Amino acid sequence: MIFDNRPAVIGHRGLGSGDLAVPGGTGTVAENTVPSLLAALAAGASWIEIDVTRTADDALVLRHDPTTADGAFIVDTHAAASGLPLLAEVFDALPPEVPVDVDVKTILEDAVDPPSRRTGSLLVPTLRREARRRPLLVTSFDASLLTYLRENLPGVPLGLLTWLRFPLWHAIPSAAGLGLQAVGLHTGSLGIEHPDTRLRPLAHSVDVAHRAGLEALVWCPKAEDATVYAEAGFDAMVVNDVPGVVRALNEKRAEAGAV
Repeated sequence: MIFDNRPAVIGHRGLGSGDLAVPGGTGTVAENTVPSLLAALAAGASWIEIDVTRTADDALVLRHDPTTADGAFIVDTHAAASGLPLLAEVFDALPPEVPVDVDVKTILEDAVDPPSRRTGSLLVPTLRREARRRPLLVTSFDASLLTYLRENLPGVPLGLLTWLRFPLWHAIPSAAGLGLQAVGLHTGSLGIEHPDTRLRPLAHSVDVAHRAGLEALVWCPKAEDATVYAEAGFDAMVVNDVPGVVRALNEKRAEAGAV
């Protein structure tokens, strides 16, 4: 089992995507930074999600996009010049009990660079060390990375991510067939934001994932939809509005307890 107290609320890139105001505080925090991660925990997230990619000097840094804010490709930029947080330093800054979902952003050059320089190979020592002190989940859109990590990080749960309007009848069998432990499904694939008559009822699809041995994550649900996904049986939600989703779930639990 990956998640306790389901559905777990996972802070997307920390407190959420972009620069966000700290709830109940002053100032803003930028995504994929330690202040944002700590703000997500303070707002009620039980997990945090970070994006990881590699630099020209084979460092691992936190960044969702393949470029820096000024448009330079990260793989062509040295870590010190990028201004981006180093993965190892972020892990060290977090309390060891905090669970982390590591979303690995492989890059174009992983197709041609020597295996020792590819993102997955660089990640293994850090994740192997980190798995000894905190719960981890490693997710990616790159199935080849996940199969590599499956062989080199035994015991660390892995999850396949899918994107907007990626059919569930492909996503769930793919994750199960790869021998993974989780599947991350974008809200745009689930029929609420984009109705699709070809979809089974959402609870049925989640049940199939569970029967296949997968835990199911929903990616970026709105706070007003959080209870719909909870009722469908999702094990975790990766969210941009941590306070709003936590509040919606708590209100639903309180209503259920009052009945």
